[in-house]
Amino acid sequence: MQYNFLSATILLLLITDPLGNIPIFINALRGVAKERRRVVVLREVAIAFVILLVFMMAGDRFLRAMNLTDVSLRIAGGIVLFLIALRMIFPHPDGAMGGDSRGGEPLIVPLAIPALAGPSALATVMLLTSQAPGKMLEWIGALTVTMIVCAIVLILAEKIQQWLGERVVTAFERLMGLVLVAISVEMMLTGIRTFVHQL
Repeated sequence: MQYNFLSATILLLLITDPLGNIPIFINALRGVAKERRRVVVLREVAIAFVILLVFMMAGDRFLRAMNLTDVSLRIAGGIVLFLIALRMIFPHPDGAMGGDSRGGEPLIVPLAIPALAGPSALATVMLLTSQAPGKMLEWIGALTVTMIVCAIVLILAEKIQQWLGERVVTAFERLMGLVLVAISVEMMLTGIRTFVHQL
């Protein structure tokens, strides 16, 4: 499957899953003063953006240094994506991050990593650049749009949850999970087909 700006943006939005992350952010920010929550969300989204951008820019060199091919990355990324998608469809009773609700202001973990810049997102940005390194500006644009959407959704997290209701947010997350299952299977099948042709 060849990606362009639009399909890459949709894929990154599905993986970062801002709607599905609403309960995680609300729970993690419960002990933070209301006037600080927007700053914390913007900071965590910015950290996730920088981490994903670093992996996007240096991912190819990292793969070469580790003697990994884009075929192995595609199959591994598909497997990780599949597991994340299953977690979205069949959520853990304690929540996606295991229900860690310690007091204080969260920094990097669990909001920037793994909620936004998780293993599947890191694998996906590396896959995009290894598949089409000449489209780097498109991939950076797709990542930027994704992070802007995440920031808007997560700043308005409490209002969205009140407006839509918890059941609708959960239904959206499961629907995104189903789409991600299909994308992850396609990634694995493409990787396997490429591997078989290389034999």
